[in-house]
Amino acid sequence: MRLPELFLTRMRDLMGEEYDQWLESYEGVPAQGLRMNPAKLTAEEWEKISPWEIRPVLWNPNGYYCEQGSRPAKDVYYYAGLYYVQEPSAMAPAAILNVKPGQRVLDLCAAPGGKSTELGAQMRGKGLLVSNDVSASRAKALLKNLEMAGITNACVTAEEPGRLAEIFGESFDKILVDAPCSGEGMFRKEPELIKSWQKKGPQDYVPLQREILSYAVRMLKPGGELVYSTCTFSLEEDEGIVEWALANMPEMELLPITLWEGASAGFDKSPVIRLFPHKVEGEGHFAALFRKREESVRKPGERTEEGTEEKTAESLVEKREGQTKYKNHDRKKERKREPADVRSLDDISDFLKWEGLLRHPFDRGKMMIKEDQVYLLPEGFDPNWQLRYLRTGLLLGSVKKGRFEPSQAAAMAMGTDEFAHTFSMKREDERVIRYLKGESLLLSEEEAVYDGWVLVCVDGFPLGWAKAFGQGLKNKYYPGWRWQ
Repeated sequence: MRLPELFLTRMRDLMGEEYDQWLESYEGVPAQGLRMNPAKLTAEEWEKISPWEIRPVLWNPNGYYCEQGSRPAKDVYYYAGLYYVQEPSAMAPAAILNVKPGQRVLDLCAAPGGKSTELGAQMRGKGLLVSNDVSASRAKALLKNLEMAGITNACVTAEEPGRLAEIFGESFDKILVDAPCSGEGMFRKEPELIKSWQKKGPQDYVPLQREILSYAVRMLKPGGELVYSTCTFSLEEDEGIVEWALANMPEMELLPITLWEGASAGFDKSPVIRLFPHKVEGEGHFAALFRKREESVRKPGERTEEGTEEKTAESLVEKREGQTKYKNHDRKKERKREPADVRSLDDISDFLKWEGLLRHPFDRGKMMIKEDQVYLLPEGFDPNWQLRYLRTGLLLGSVKKGRFEPSQAAAMAMGTDEFAHTFSMKREDERVIRYLKGESLLLSEEEAVYDGWVLVCVDGFPLGWAKAFGQGLKNKYYPGWRWQ
């Protein structure tokens, strides 16, 4: 690997006598990891059925190393949402944030969803998870990963942080800011990032990181906790951002993170976490844990000790043609949306038949119909929030011409015994991959016991829907997810 000389010079200054060990680590092969999904099964269950040799990751109870050469993203268990393929060091921030069921949680820079799927699994379907990415195209990948993981209480948005701050105010118990960064810690795993670094280095990301963090702090409840993380070694983007935040936002305090084996404190000995590839089986990562004090320690406009005026989030945004990037939205005023009358579902016989097959019917009071789609809304969701949603809660299905068709997301949210009629195949059954490719299946006489909606499973874990008729299964697996 040809690393830029400027990067090596910077790292030599930062690493000191550990520089040679750090540089030697780039001759090694990046560790391969996956994070088991506790919304689907327990660690003990996963360890029994894992197709590969696995070892636990120290810093995340759901994380595992898997043997080199295994292809976890090309296994039927991946399509069942039993795990998420994730670089081991990237498993640290969500574990440090330590969310609880029933909390209001924001993942501000969430795509492609590795951290959001972990947060959602920790929440056990209770509370509200807002997973946001400013890029609508990246948010689509985020949505798929959340739905594949069976997360039921997430709202996926594609909004600028300033817009979210306007809507939510101080309303989140926990916030994760996995900030856009120069990506220095991922050069070994993703060498293509080197070219990006040469065009846009650490100094280019600092203003954006300050801006995003400022808006995040505005949305954190007093007493709430926030993790700021990056996958870079850069001092400016890591300890520099922490120092800036503490100087400009005295309502925030830094909480110490207990070091695990191989983890390091900050370069300035601050109680943050740094992961280096020569000390842990993983790539470079940084995380800091903040808490907002219960009472504000500063009034608006009050000067800091350095005598400079308080920097507001608006003063940090990039100016373009006399306007701020985030402050002006130029949105058309919309009428407040009221929840649709879910009693209309009582008139849809197809929905009633499907609902009647559920072991535990959904709460009608949390349901909403919008544009012929039926949603189950998370706790604390307000239909009047004017945001760019890709998804509001769990999409149960769609109603067309009086007929109801359950969604792929609803299938993935099912437990192993949540639907009355299931057809489960063994992982080795060649029909599993045929189903994932969108093909219809032929059943034996013993297997053909029901006509109608069937939840298709592998080893008892849901994959998607099919319509049974006689000895056939008409495939209803979502086309956009098919096995390639």
